[in-house]
Amino acid sequence: MGHDHGHGSATAASGQRGRLTLVLGITVTILAVEIVGGVLAHSLVLIADAGHMATDAAGIGLSLLAVWFANRPASEARTFGYQRAEILAAVVNAVLLFGVGAFILVEAVRRLAHPETATPALMVVFGVVALAGNAASLALLRRGQGESLNVRGAFLEVLSDLLGAAAVLVAAAIIAGTGYQRADALASIFIGVLILPRTVKLLRGAVDVLLEATPKHVDLAEVRGHICETPGVLEVHDLHAWTITSGIPVLSAHVVIADAVLTDGGGGRVLDCLAECLAGHFDVEHCTFQLEPASHRDHEHSTHP
Repeated sequence: MGHDHGHGSATAASGQRGRLTLVLGITVTILAVEIVGGVLAHSLVLIADAGHMATDAAGIGLSLLAVWFANRPASEARTFGYQRAEILAAVVNAVLLFGVGAFILVEAVRRLAHPETATPALMVVFGVVALAGNAASLALLRRGQGESLNVRGAFLEVLSDLLGAAAVLVAAAIIAGTGYQRADALASIFIGVLILPRTVKLLRGAVDVLLEATPKHVDLAEVRGHICETPGVLEVHDLHAWTITSGIPVLSAHVVIADAVLTDGGGGRVLDCLAECLAGHFDVEHCTFQLEPASHRDHEHSTHP
C-alpha cells in the first residue's frame, strides 16, 4: 500500500524571479561601466571584476531560465517536471566561476611581472559605481538566498563582486598614495582567490542534490525513530530522503505494521499519522510509504536499512 502527500510544483526560487531580473539588469549595467573604466584607467582589477560580472550576468540569466523550466507542469514523461533544472544551472554557474577565477589569477601574475600604469582617480569613480550597484543587488537577494540554492549562487556571486569593488578602491588608494602600480594586480589576485572557496561550496551543494544525498536538515536516525513510535508500526526499512530541488525534500520508506492493524482497516490512520509527523517535525511534505503486513516481512528483500 502506498501513500503520497504532495504539494505544488512552485520552487523556492520562483518567488524571487522579479528580484533576479532586477539584479540581472544591475549586473549588466555595472559590467558595461567597468569595461569602460578598465580600459580608460588601464586597470586590471576593474577588467577582472567586469569579467566576473559577465559571468554573473550569464549565471543569473541561467537562473531565470531554470526558474521558468522548473515551474513547467509535470508530465507522464517527467513526473517531477523540470524542477531539477535549477540545480543544473547552479552547476553551470560554479563551472563558469572556476574559469573566471583562473583567468583572473593568470592575468594578475602576468601583470605582477610587467605592471601597467593605472589611473587611480578613474578607478575610484568606477569602483564606487560598482560598489553601490552590487550593494543594491545584495539587498535584493538577501532573503531569497536562504531558500534556494540557485538564488544563493547568485547571491554569492554578487557578494564576491561587492568585495571586488572594494578591492578596486583599496588598490586605487594605494596607487594614489604610494605610486605602487602592482597594487592593481594584487587586488586582482584577491578577487580571484575570493571566488574559488564559495564556488566549491556552491558546487558541493549542487552535487549533493544530483547524487540524491540526504538533506542536511533531515536526520534519518531521528526520522526512523519517529516512524517506529507510530502506533501499529513494527519497523521500517528502505528509508530514503533526498532533494528534488531547493526547498523540495522528499522521502520514501517501507513500513512494517501489525497484521491486526490492516485487518481492522487501520492502514489509513497509520499513513495519516506518518505524514503529519514528517511534515510537522522534519518539514518533509512529499512522502511515500509502502505499508507491509508483518506476515509478509520474510518476502521483502531490503536494499537499504
